[in-house]
Amino acid sequence: MDISLTLPTFVITLREGVEAALVIGIVMAYLKRAKRSHLNKWVFAGIGTGLVISAIVGILFNWFMQSVGTSNPELSAVFEPLLEGLFSVAAIAMLTWMLIWMTKQSRAMKGEIEGSLNSVLGKGKKAGLGIFGLILFAILREGFEVVLFISAKFQEGFMPALGAVSGILAATAIAIGLFKFGIQINIRAFFKIMGFMLLAIVSGLVISALGHFDTALRILSQSDRKSESICFFYEHFAREHSCILGNMVWNTTKVLPAEKFPGVIFSSLFGYTDKLYLVQAIAYVAFFAIVGTIYYRSLGKRLVPNNSNQ
Repeated sequence: MDISLTLPTFVITLREGVEAALVIGIVMAYLKRAKRSHLNKWVFAGIGTGLVISAIVGILFNWFMQSVGTSNPELSAVFEPLLEGLFSVAAIAMLTWMLIWMTKQSRAMKGEIEGSLNSVLGKGKKAGLGIFGLILFAILREGFEVVLFISAKFQEGFMPALGAVSGILAATAIAIGLFKFGIQINIRAFFKIMGFMLLAIVSGLVISALGHFDTALRILSQSDRKSESICFFYEHFAREHSCILGNMVWNTTKVLPAEKFPGVIFSSLFGYTDKLYLVQAIAYVAFFAIVGTIYYRSLGKRLVPNNSNQ
């Protein structure tokens, strides 16, 4: 059992869980000020429903992948790494959007949520359903991102799911500390640290996605002569070569193997691989530089409202 495999999903669910907790806290604080605390039951109903739906989506993803692998082993040899690559791309897109766009928007979080609540509470009997929908959407947004990320790493087994659950529990503990016991933490610094860790994790997914696509195309080219031209790169006299990724930049399997400590930690958090190819290296540096610059600039504005934890 490799505990290091839990780290990426733990970081993501911890960050997303705390963000969701802020939304929930703002809603419950507003209901208390408006003397409508009896509507809190709809808040808890939205939380529970969102978690259940996210879990069901994750189970369906895993069931689909297992059914593909057992129904046609020959097809799965190509389809499985291809699907892993597609899930990785989807996770990269979703997590990048969350990292940049949500960071920019979160400074107006409190005002937007309270504006929505003010509108919902004016609808009388429908107020409870409106609050339920607001909380459900907040939970599902975070839940789908986690499901996509876990699906992108499903070949690593049960540990990513364990990391996700641990992150949710840690976020719950932080939320209880913030809203129940009035513990003061620097939310802005927390999101900044989690954001940079998330940036490194997503950048590592770029390497993984390219590796999955390379594996799928290499297997396809070897299974059918008509598909041999797919692998346009071939390094002569090399024991190991890529299909579409170019020359090998480094091979550190003997110095720092990715499957053993501490390489497995670097692999889980930063996308380290002991066999890196040219296209992967270029894509990693380009993605980290571009997205990192945009994210760094977004940090010039407040990440969360001053009194969001009240």
